[in-house]
Amino acid sequence: MAKSKKKLEVVHLVCEETGDYNYTLRRKSGGEKLKLKKYSPRLRRRTLHVEKKK
Repeated sequence: MAKSKKKLEVVHLVCEETGDYNYTLRRKSGGEKLKLKKYSPRLRRRTLHVEKKK
């Protein structure tokens, strides 16, 4: 029998300062929420982005 694959979930990264949805990722379910410094086009600098499910 074939092994079952873990489902990938679609996750959005939201800028903490502006609230914009700037990035979309597909990742395995479970684990901690992502907190990354990514580029914010509106502010034109790197800001903290937090994972949010839509």
